[in-house]
Amino acid sequence: MLEELKEYVRRCALEADHAGLCKHRSGNFSVRDAASGLICITPTGMDRETMTINDIVVIDMNGHTVESLNRRRPTSELMMHTAIYRSRSDVYAIVHTHSRAATSFAVMNKPIPAIVYELSILGCKEGYVPVAPYGRPGTRAAAENVLAPLAISDVALMQAHGVVAVAENPKEALLKASYVEELADIYYRCLTVLGHEPATIPADELAKWKYPTV
Repeated sequence: MLEELKEYVRRCALEADHAGLCKHRSGNFSVRDAASGLICITPTGMDRETMTINDIVVIDMNGHTVESLNRRRPTSELMMHTAIYRSRSDVYAIVHTHSRAATSFAVMNKPIPAIVYELSILGCKEGYVPVAPYGRPGTRAAAENVLAPLAISDVALMQAHGVVAVAENPKEALLKASYVEELADIYYRCLTVLGHEPATIPADELAKWKYPTV
């Protein structure tokens, strides 16, 4: 069932691991099938180097397991994934990472401002990467707390937790999570060197900017 989507999820999880966006067994990933509404999602507590498509779990929009060929349990964050899909009908892929620099700002409950133009491709309507209030991982509170930030942005920090990024496909979702980590690293370096907040790009300027066409 949904073998191609399962492979997308497996590959996305492995790429995130190799890129250093989440280590050990942290983070989780999913893709929603446009036709059936079913969700392919990573299992809980499994090494991504050994993960196969048969380890990817298929759930419905209520979080009930539809298929688990290797009898795996879906990630404990499944409520967050289903809540986001219900809230954002345009989203078909979700990436949740624990990258070091971005998570540091999540711990500090500190949004990342528009210090470079890359923020313009992250759907940040208010001109910054927002922070979702703390909710214990795997709980309804954690799931519900990300919805408001993701209503104004395609990426969000999760207080004391990590990063969540959404997109139309897993490649774009992973790219957005990667950009958040890069932004966090640049922001940290600027704060360290300057000793104060760096200049930022106004939200209206970000809205006007597009890649030049030849």
